[in-house]
Amino acid sequence: MEKITENIDWKNFIHSDKNILSGKPVIKGTRISVEFILNLYSQGWSEEDILNEYDHLTRESLRAVFAYLEDCIKNDFLYIKAS
Repeated sequence: MEKITENIDWKNFIHSDKNILSGKPVIKGTRISVEFILNLYSQGWSEEDILNEYDHLTRESLRAVFAYLEDCIKNDFLYIKAS
């Protein structure tokens, strides 16, 4: 696999719309949520598996999922606050 060195701006690929999947973040132009893509990876699907099954997705849109997740973590969106 070739190494990709440029940063990707997830905002070009992911958005939320209250009328699509109740506002869950999705890949633009689809009803495929970030959560769904992460679930596929956690079940052992590879990038190639996902791209073959969902041919309207791109490598960049899958990378954007991880860029989005990274941004969420950096901005404390995913931390469970200790009480």
